[in-house]
Amino acid sequence: MNQQIINKTNSIFPDPNSADENGLVAIGGNLETGTLLDAYSNGIFPWSVVDGKICWFSPDPRLILLPENIVISQSMKKVLKKNQFKITIDASFKTVIAECRNIRLNEYDGGTWILLEFQNAYTKLHQNGIAHSVEVWMNDEIVGGLYGVQLGKVFFGESMFSYKSNASKAALIFLCENSLEYGIELMDCQQTTSHLLSMGAHEISRKQFLKLLNELI
Repeated sequence: MNQQIINKTNSIFPDPNSADENGLVAIGGNLETGTLLDAYSNGIFPWSVVDGKICWFSPDPRLILLPENIVISQSMKKVLKKNQFKITIDASFKTVIAECRNIRLNEYDGGTWILLEFQNAYTKLHQNGIAHSVEVWMNDEIVGGLYGVQLGKVFFGESMFSYKSNASKAALIFLCENSLEYGIELMDCQQTTSHLLSMGAHEISRKQFLKLLNELI
């Protein structure tokens, strides 16, 4: 993974601290590469589309995971010891983001924030060395994975999926265990979930998060 260094000047976005109680910062704009880089470097990410307009968020609190704090349960350690999974980086980004979209379409009866325009935009980021995927394979088929954006030493996790039990966990653990090789010191998990909390993630304030971004991007 290449570290992308961003010059954080003249942002087109409002101050993320101006977000409402739901973390909404702005509505509108586009998903061009420059717009997305501007957003992420300022702690903002696109999360939904309402009436055809993109909604940009910077929640408070923010869930983060320090790679060295990853928690691997005893049951998960047993799974990993079986070596049933093969794990790769950036081997099939298009497949991973497509499966993240598909699994949510199935789970939420046709609803997902990963619209085709998002899929295309992040694929372009990947082609520019900015977005990355982790693939989990079993019997030569991708059964789980995750994707996100890396700027500097920060990996902004976007979505994950799993068709086999523990596959997405294996992807996250792999990324954490190899974080030094990929130059990652902080993983942005965006929204709080019990699943990520159980794996070592914790909440910090938006103010703390933005300070870390300034230090690590």
